[in-house]
Amino acid sequence: MATLKEKIGYALGDAAAGGITWKVMSIAFPLFFTNVFGLTVADTATLMLVARMFDVITDPLMGSLADRTQSRWGTYRPWLIFGAIPLGLIFALLLYTPDFGPVGKRIYAYTFYLLMMAVYTAVNVPYGSLLGVMTDNDNEKNQFSSFRMVGAYAMGFVTLLSFPYLQKLVGGTAAHQYAVLGAVLGGIAAAMTLACGLLTKERLKPIRAERFSFKPFADLVKNKPWIYLTLIGICTNFFNGFRYAVAGYMITYCLGGDVTVSGLIINYTVFMTFGEVTCMIFGGLSPKFTEKVGSKSKAFTIAAVICAITSVAFFFVPMNASYIWLMVGIVILTSVGVGLYSPLLWSMYADVADYATDTNGTSSTGLIFSSGTMAQKFGTAISGSLVALLLGIAGFVSGTNDAGETIVSITNEESVRNMIWMLFSIFPAIIAIIMIALLKLYPIKK
Repeated sequence: MATLKEKIGYALGDAAAGGITWKVMSIAFPLFFTNVFGLTVADTATLMLVARMFDVITDPLMGSLADRTQSRWGTYRPWLIFGAIPLGLIFALLLYTPDFGPVGKRIYAYTFYLLMMAVYTAVNVPYGSLLGVMTDNDNEKNQFSSFRMVGAYAMGFVTLLSFPYLQKLVGGTAAHQYAVLGAVLGGIAAAMTLACGLLTKERLKPIRAERFSFKPFADLVKNKPWIYLTLIGICTNFFNGFRYAVAGYMITYCLGGDVTVSGLIINYTVFMTFGEVTCMIFGGLSPKFTEKVGSKSKAFTIAAVICAITSVAFFFVPMNASYIWLMVGIVILTSVGVGLYSPLLWSMYADVADYATDTNGTSSTGLIFSSGTMAQKFGTAISGSLVALLLGIAGFVSGTNDAGETIVSITNEESVRNMIWMLFSIFPAIIAIIMIALLKLYPIKK
């Protein structure tokens, strides 16, 4: 029987990965790279696409490697224990803006972004796989998954809400602010990841294959539940990815910059914070909601319908800062759906891993969960890449001049504003509808 301390320890892992590193990478990186670091829109889009191709190879390999790890700390925990410091350090370096010209900045960004993806994979794939070996009780899996999501959203709430105030406290240029916050947040993420590795327990022994082979990979593509769930996972991260990646541009170019209401600074991180706290609350309620509805797939479908309806509703809100609270209200309603389905995804991956073990006779838990991490990174980064690409097509221009200074200009203001608005509303709505269709085809109905 898992203790409360262990559940909190497991939650710290995603508080670090999902609540700090990935949250900042999702919401801040597109705007940071174009408006602060000084990459062109094309470079920003290409960087994220190249990183995704890199992940297509590293994620499943990491999953297979993690499955075969044997140590005094277990199978998956050592990757968290020894990967914690590299995760925090590389994250900090990625938010540092060097005094280089266009080519030097491009090389720096590509090098550290790819390193960040590699170390994130080395930590997060084993972290996800832990869920499959901590308990064989389905209800406990849901509880661990719920704690994980609450940890991620609670830390995401703290990170995003405090961001503009910490920037103000640090002072100086935007580049200096991001560098200092990168170092601070990277240190916190490293400490939380280490704590997760030390506080959790591996109670179940994976049924290992005798030696490495490509059979688990071949079995994977024959696994129907895995195919549908991976597509659903990609959709959930496309849905969030569009909204998070474009939020900074929306506040800056559609609403005329940060909105101050009764002393509260609503910048792009604070705007999305309202959704984070809602996701935290409904992530905690997700197991009870699922139990009441009767199945994970049905609960997931209801949540996706909420996301589709509210995303369409946002499109019809006037593009004016005076409607900021209406926008916040719709973000909160959308986040009810996101909060309900987020824990379900990882619990369903555990079901798929059990299905694979029963069908094939050997465990491929790490490989199964690595596909979940790959879907997370693929959906988030490709959506971020598309945001940069589509904004460029609409008329947004950024880059670095020969003196190393960041330059930003807009050739068609109306086109850019409309594109930003659709990327936050209509594009996510379409993704939610696709998600609903895939859920109808997902074969595991428990």
